[in-house]
Amino acid sequence: MGTTYEILIADDHPLFRSALFQALNAGLTAEIRLTEAGSIAELQSLLEQRQAWDLVLLDLNMPGAHGFSGLVLLRSQFPHVPVIVISAQEEAAVVQRARDFGASGFIPKSSALEDIQRSVQEVLDGDTCWPEQANEAVSPMSSEQTTISAQLASLTPQQFRVLSMVCDGLLNKQIAYELEVSEATVKAHVTAIFRKLDVRTRTQAALALQHMELSRSS
Repeated sequence: MGTTYEILIADDHPLFRSALFQALNAGLTAEIRLTEAGSIAELQSLLEQRQAWDLVLLDLNMPGAHGFSGLVLLRSQFPHVPVIVISAQEEAAVVQRARDFGASGFIPKSSALEDIQRSVQEVLDGDTCWPEQANEAVSPMSSEQTTISAQLASLTPQQFRVLSMVCDGLLNKQIAYELEVSEATVKAHVTAIFRKLDVRTRTQAALALQHMELSRSS
């Protein structure tokens, strides 16, 4: 019996997840098991439940992602799991930032099914997969992005969840309800987040996270 690869598809569009599921099932030589996640929080939960994942296919635009912050979180918290970014934003700067932040490859959503299948197989085989945009000349990553990505990488998964909710405008009481923890626990997380991001207010924390948005990648 051959190897079975465990692959996580993280995308908030069920139709695209279904199409990707069918393409990979039909086109890869190895047997695969695909699991779907519709948000960064759901993806985190699946990754925490078990360690035996072989690949994550990550959409940059999904609930809780805030641009490249989701990729930074995955690379810092789950460094043994390779990540391929799949995005409709295919500009050279976006592709190269994905590489800067530790992705093993990038698949434009406009790619032909055969190209998607080949790229996934290459990463499963231990290689990388980058479209030609990865070789175009772009401006280097800003110092703010470099600093903030390092700060985000120091957050625990739960602190990242709290930060995402803070940036979405939720109050501590609402966050406590969503995460099923006490308000005091949320306050402790917020204090630790502010210290790690070197900010003093919720607005400053949200602004820091905005530096990871795709619109700032060029």
